[in-house]
This record gives sequence, structure tokens and C-alpha cells, in this order.
Amino acid sequence: MRRRLIQSTLAVVLVVIAVFGVSLVIVETRTISSSAQERVDLEAARVASIVDSRLLGTGTVDAEVLKDQVARDRFAVIRIPGEAPIEVGTKPTGDVIRGEAQGERGETVVVQEPRSSVTREVGRTLLIIGLVALLAVIAAVLLAIRQANRLSSPLTDLAETAERLGSGDPRPRHKRYGVPELDRVADVLDSSAERIARMLTAERRLAADASHQLRTPLTALSMRLEEITLTDDPDTVKEEANVALTQVERLTDVVERLLTNSRDPRTGSAVTFDLDEVIQQQLAEWRPAYRGVGRAIVSSGKRQLTAVGTPGAVAQVLAALIENSLMHGGGTVALRTRVTGNQAVIEVTDEGPGVPADLGARIFERAISGRNSTGIGLAVARDLAEADGGRLEMLQTQPPVFALFLSRTPVKKASAEGEEPTVR
Repeated sequence: MRRRLIQSTLAVVLVVIAVFGVSLVIVETRTISSSAQERVDLEAARVASIVDSRLLGTGTVDAEVLKDQVARDRFAVIRIPGEAPIEVGTKPTGDVIRGEAQGERGETVVVQEPRSSVTREVGRTLLIIGLVALLAVIAAVLLAIRQANRLSSPLTDLAETAERLGSGDPRPRHKRYGVPELDRVADVLDSSAERIARMLTAERRLAADASHQLRTPLTALSMRLEEITLTDDPDTVKEEANVALTQVERLTDVVERLLTNSRDPRTGSAVTFDLDEVIQQQLAEWRPAYRGVGRAIVSSGKRQLTAVGTPGAVAQVLAALIENSLMHGGGTVALRTRVTGNQAVIEVTDEGPGVPADLGARIFERAISGRNSTGIGLAVARDLAEADGGRLEMLQTQPPVFALFLSRTPVKKASAEGEEPTVR
């Protein structure tokens, strides 16, 4: 591309120089010839007037008087009636420019100039025109190289950016080139890079969340299946199988929520459900794990509470808080339910050392953990709570108290006929 741009620019400049240069040479040659002829005619007229004045004054004219009146490179012949011709200067050879004038007393003055002087002047003019044309060509080449670099370099950068996007490097370059069309392409590539980066981030986040969220249900399910394999009591097998089926349903719900990645009560996924049922389910699932480490998990507070949300999402939030207490807390873990205003609150606390002071409110940020854990659980739990229209907060650091706030009043969707939505 660079070579084509230089060649095309140079070709245009050469055509322009050829068209205008030839025209200029023709015009200048004619102008120089006309000027030379005019000078010779004027000099002949001037010499004739001098001869007239001499004849009127002294009555005599000679070469000595006129030699200073004729230019050195010219030859003049003065013919006075009844007298011998007077010659001034050296008679030129070859082609000449001839000028003639008549005096008032009948004298004739002829002035000649070698045409070689005109040729020399034309040559100097052609040399100047040639130098100007050469400078124009050099300037055109330099300008073409600059423009070619200005256009080709951005295209090379854009090609490299596109190649990086194709190879999985979605970092936008935010580089602009001062050319509207190329800047538009750069804008599109940067926008595509940002979209790809967001998609890759979402995929990595989904993979991390799936790994974290599925780990606990799978572990609990594995424990239930082990219980089934170790007992011959049909009643125990049936009970453990029912619990395992419940955990499978929870796994299905976890996967569904991970794939949809968000929930909003206005979409119709939120329902009114019994909090006691969800809490008892979590107690049943986590008691074996707590017994295994010599700890207890209990519940207290107001009973027969209902809340608005997705039961599976609320179960995942509670599971994250209970697992967090199992890993980082100590002593008995208590789930307390209460009512504040129009909200149902589930508090999860334990008797451990609490949240380190340097973490504080950052405990809900991703990759923030007090120990060697993923730092994902509480962040995912807060996202799930907010997606259901609730909120997850840390009310106290020592001992730790986490609270899940859920609305107790459903929000109806406005109908297509313009039904007014109810307010919580």
C-alpha cells in the first residue's frame, strides 16, 4: 500500500508538472523573444532620436559619438542620405534579431542583436523551471511518504489489534490516528475488545462461581449416598434418599441460577415462601458436617415467617454464610429470624474470633478472604440476595453477625392494560 500511494502521488505530480511545465516553457520562450525584439526596436528608435538631435545641432554624426549609445552586444548601422553608412559595434554572425527606425531627416537606424542571447536567457529560464519542478517532485515524494506512513501504519496497528482479538487478547488499545475513517475502525475494534473482555470475565466468573457453589451441595450429596451404602435399614435408606433428592433439586436450582446469572423479583421468578422450611433444610444438610468437627448449628427467633424471593437462592445465601462460619468461625452457629418493618431478617452468627479489622466492609468483595479460601462465597451470596430484591450485610464483626434482609410483601407486575403495580 505504501508503494502504491507513493507511486500514485508521484504520477499525479509528474503529470501536473508536464502539463503546466510545457505550457510555462512555451509562454516564457515567447515572452523572452518578444521582450528581446521590443528592446531592439526601442534601442533603434532611441539611436534614431539621438541622430536627429545631432543633425539638428552640429550637423555631423560619427561612430565615436554613437558607440556609447549602443549596447555592447548589439550592432547598429546608421544610413544618412548622401553620407556613408555608420557602423557601431561588431556585426553578429548567424541568426539575429533586427530592429529598425526612421529619423525625421530620412536617416535609417538598424540595430541587430545575436539570437544566441535570447537562447541563453531561455536556457536560464528552463533551468529555473527545471529546478522548481525537481523541488516539487522531491516535496511530493516526501509528502507521499508521510501520507503513506500516516495511512499504512494505522492500518498495520489495526490489523495487529484484530489479530490480538482473534488470539484471545481482548485489551483495547485506545489509540487514535487523526483520520476519521481509521478512528472509526479503531473505535469499533476497541468496543469489540471491551465486549469480548466482559464476556471472558463473565465466563471466568461463572466458572469460579460454579466451582464454589456446586462444591458444598455435591459434598453433602456424597455424604448422603455414603450413608445409604452403609445401612441396610429400609427406613434409613428411604429417608436418606429423600434428602438426597432434595439436594439434587438444589443442585439443579444452583446450576439454573448460575446460567441465568441473575434474578429479579419483577421477572416473576420471586415467590412467597416459608422461611422455616428453607432454614430447616439447611440445618439438616449442615448438621453432619458440624458434628464431624464437634460443633453445633441451631436456629431460634420468630417462626412461621414468609418472605418474597427465590427459595433456592435464599438457600444458597444461607449455605454460603453457614459454610463461612464452619471454615472461619468457631463454637455454635446460630440462625436467628426476626422482623423489622416490612422485612424478614435471618441472622447468622457464631462464637469465633470474627472478621479481621483490616477486612471490614471489604469482606463482600471478590478474592477477599481472611484465610486461604477463594474469597468468592460471600460475594456470590450478596449478588444472589440483591438479585432477589434483598440485601446481605455484616451487622457486627466480633462476634460476626451477618444478616439477610428479605421483603415480606410481593410486588405485582403491571399488566399490559396498564394495571398499576402494587407498592411494597
